[in-house]
Amino acid sequence: MAKKVVILGAGYAGLVCALELNKLTTAQEVEIILVNKHEYHQLVTQLHEPAVGAKAEKDVTLSINSILGGKKIKFVKDMVVSIDKEAKEVTLENSKLSYDYLVVALGSETEYFGIPGLKEYSFTLKSVNQANRIREHIENCLKTYNQDKKDSKLTFVVGGAGFTGIELVGELADMLPVLAAKHNVPKDKIKLINVEAAPMILPGFDEELVSIAKKSLEGRGVQFIIGTPVVQVEPGVVHLKSGDTIPTETMIWTGGVRGVPVVAEAGFETEPRGRAKVDEYLRAVGNEDTWIIGDSCFVLAPNGRPYPPTAQISTQMGENAAVNIYSSMKHIKKEKFDPVLLGAVASLGRKEAIGSLGSKMKAKGWLAYRVKDASKYRYLAKIGALLKS
Repeated sequence: MAKKVVILGAGYAGLVCALELNKLTTAQEVEIILVNKHEYHQLVTQLHEPAVGAKAEKDVTLSINSILGGKKIKFVKDMVVSIDKEAKEVTLENSKLSYDYLVVALGSETEYFGIPGLKEYSFTLKSVNQANRIREHIENCLKTYNQDKKDSKLTFVVGGAGFTGIELVGELADMLPVLAAKHNVPKDKIKLINVEAAPMILPGFDEELVSIAKKSLEGRGVQFIIGTPVVQVEPGVVHLKSGDTIPTETMIWTGGVRGVPVVAEAGFETEPRGRAKVDEYLRAVGNEDTWIIGDSCFVLAPNGRPYPPTAQISTQMGENAAVNIYSSMKHIKKEKFDPVLLGAVASLGRKEAIGSLGSKMKAKGWLAYRVKDASKYRYLAKIGALLKS
């Protein structure tokens, strides 16, 4: 009798897991059910582009049914409500699913670190819908400025200087002058501020490349406030630990992630920020039938730091989980999760980027931007969507 594998979430980790398991097994061996709250797969690493209007929603979403085609994967569009690991059952908003093996790849939620007002009065960038809201808000700020001349409408604050924050800042640095001209707003009135609690931007990146990125962004008008946490957000004002305040109508928070509540609520062991603890095969600790992958889990790298929540890591987790589910079914040796890190590239806006490629090679400018583009197309080819994008 075919084993039932339920995969929750069709982000990078969940989608790749489903596709890889489909390759490894026959319909007689396994029934694969993929659950996602949207009918589309989001290219989350590209969300900074639609957030400023540089790309349309259709450029960063892919139809899940189109990707799955005629494969032996059943797609269910629904929301996950709860997981009963004792009964081996998942409750969705509109149905229930039993399973033999479960994969939880539900991504993460934004971490607000208990900062008063931050959740209530800031934008986040974790979905195409959120990107659309940011774009509409920014456009409206510039469109209505000449009606009341409120300078706070022309001050844009991005909290967090990791990948998401810096890539968004780069796009804004290029797009805000264009929008200012479109709406007849003085360019010199626009302020773009990046606030970061850590002592540097792009933590973990090569210092030389960080310096290049900072110089490039500052040259396009970005103001950095580094080593200074946000301590409170109120309507129209951001408060900093230094005691300074920033009058602004736009606070976009990219400063951290935490696990989705359904994982802890199900009784899986988690670390303080709600991400699941997993073993070397990415199984939930103490649960041999459940894999928790992508941003939903917490895995320490050899350097003692957790692997970052990147598409590269999530994709490899999806592959590893598929192999180990197959190995469990066949009672053969499983593979430890040991990712191959192919480097990292951060976009700085139009046709510019910085990148660490492997252990020694560095790239900047147009070359790094092309490398980032190539990584996107490599991923699209992997999921069979190169001609669908």
